[in-house]
Amino acid sequence: EFVRDWRFIMKDEIIEYIEDEYVEEDDVELDENTSLIKGGIIDSFSIVALRNWLQKTYAITIPDDQGTVENFETVTKIIELVNARKNA
Repeated sequence: EFVRDWRFIMKDEIIEYIEDEYVEEDDVELDENTSLIKGGIIDSFSIVALRNWLQKTYAITIPDDQGTVENFETVTKIIELVNARKNA
């Protein structure tokens, strides 16, 4: 139960960060399955900044080989990455 609640909190925090940093139009609605890269919301430069924010916020290390487009395509994928790194 706690893990599920923690995932919801993390989801909201990550979506809020992406909206604040990268979404310019008010009519863009993000959820955990929105395609961030294909949808043009973030790019490779944004991944670097987002990765740094995730590492600082969640006290994890994301190795270079995991800072991939695939791992940052959706908020769900980002949460999976953070959880894997927390348990590494």
